Amino acid sequence: MSRALIVEDEPAIAELIAIHLRHAGHEVSLAATVSEARVAVDAVLPDLVVLDWMLPGGTGLELARHWRAGARTRELPILMLTARSDETDMIAGLDAGADDYLVKPFSPGELMARIRAVLRRRAPTTLAEGQLVVGPLRLDLAARRVEVDGRPVRLGPTEFRLLQHLMAYPERVHSRAQLLDRVWGDHVFIEERTVDVHVKRLRETLAPVDAGRMIETVRGVGYRLTRERPAD
Repeated sequence: MSRALIVEDEPAIAELIAIHLRHAGHEVSLAATVSEARVAVDAVLPDLVVLDWMLPGGTGLELARHWRAGARTRELPILMLTARSDETDMIAGLDAGADDYLVKPFSPGELMARIRAVLRRRAPTTLAEGQLVVGPLRLDLAARRVEVDGRPVRLGPTEFRLLQHLMAYPERVHSRAQLLDRVWGDHVFIEERTVDVHVKRLRETLAPVDAGRMIETVRGVGYRLTRERPAD
């Protein structure tokens, strides 16, 4: 049974989320303020946080950044659930560290599907030391080798680093700014459209082995790598 923490100051919304999570077999705890959320996570590390943006005592963005900065909570799965629907808000939420972003009012069915997807990302992708495996993709860090269904694929150094990062966090949505920071480094000043160019090259390289479509575009936000090839 996984533990879920709901950080939401509207009691009716918090209870609605809790009902669906409990029905799905999750153990649920609630926090209505930033301080309550910090105390709850410090006491027991949950498997998932459903996080509102506007909260008494601060914001969900501040909480997400705080947890991402801590060694114990760095990989804590976070689903941001908020009424803020602007594209800039969604990008800010993902940049702060949210794994996914859902806008209120929401469908309980979509919420649970998003939660299942976020929890799947906790499944280990490393089969052996120095290797990442996602679906048909295998990346060997030591040998700097990529294979798809056992067939070798030759990548340039930037595309290799880009694929490595995407494979380390499958199904997670990455904004262009996040990819620039993680793949190129925060000390490099280049335009975000550079990410699009390298994603295009990576897709084209993987296309002959039928893996290019695993890199999906999330409109207005960025990219994610799926665990399986999309169906035709």
